[in-house]
Amino acid sequence: MASTMQIPLIGGTADGETVTVELDSNGRPPLTHHHIGPEGLAHAQIYELQSDDEHAREWVYTFRGPAA
Repeated sequence: MASTMQIPLIGGTADGETVTVELDSNGRPPLTHHHIGPEGLAHAQIYELQSDDEHAREWVYTFRGPAA
């Protein structure tokens, strides 16, 4: 069974939400997260993984822009 982690989303329309992601064999989350909002895939937003030493969190996903 794969390990998972909850990671907060920073910025964009999903600011303040968290997502649960599967970790790879090295214990790292995916480099990006495509957040699909109520408008569907056509309006998905891209979040990029970053470390967050400032707030004592290992990882956050930071908003980078629309997927399309």
